[in-house]
Amino acid sequence: MTLRVLVVDDHPLFREGLAALLHDLPMIEAVGQAANGREAVGKVAALAPDVVLMDLHMPEMDGVEATRHIVADHPRTAVLVLSMLEDDASIFEAMRAGARGFLLKEATLDDIARALEAVAGGQAIFGGAAAGRILASLAAPARPGGVAGLTEREEEVLRLLAQGLTNAAIAERLSVSDKTVRNHVSNIFNKLGVSDRAAAVARARDSGY
Repeated sequence: MTLRVLVVDDHPLFREGLAALLHDLPMIEAVGQAANGREAVGKVAALAPDVVLMDLHMPEMDGVEATRHIVADHPRTAVLVLSMLEDDASIFEAMRAGARGFLLKEATLDDIARALEAVAGGQAIFGGAAAGRILASLAAPARPGGVAGLTEREEEVLRLLAQGLTNAAIAERLSVSDKTVRNHVSNIFNKLGVSDRAAAVARARDSGY
């Protein structure tokens, strides 16, 4: 049976090149492409692919939000994330959204093909250091005084939010990019069940931060 794949990425050269490479593989057909998450949701409804090969950081609707919509509305379509970033926030946010796998864009074509077949068959595939991080997270004991399952780095970001620091200031303090801080903040909001910084800070102060 031919595996039908939708390729989603906001960089045209990468998206078109990957789709062409996949199309040349036996038993895999690139049935369509999308340049952002919103377009991906519409293409899944129209094309019913077996797997969506999903980038995370895109305009209009990012890959995490698109994954949530796809998994909720089309449970038979699997999502395999293919990203340049391997930070913990991106990995776990994609998992919570319903992605069945996570690979870096440096993965070989053979690795991608095997992962596509695996997630289409109901398996979970996490390449590179992602698998080790997931296992370590599952095995790690809860820290006393921790908040809503936040990671150590998320707790650190939450403390800085409670001190009134902006995302840019937090990024400078932690020597990370603004995008990484935004990912952590989004992760914190999801775990705490809040929708803005003020509510997150209130939760942090209630917890002794």
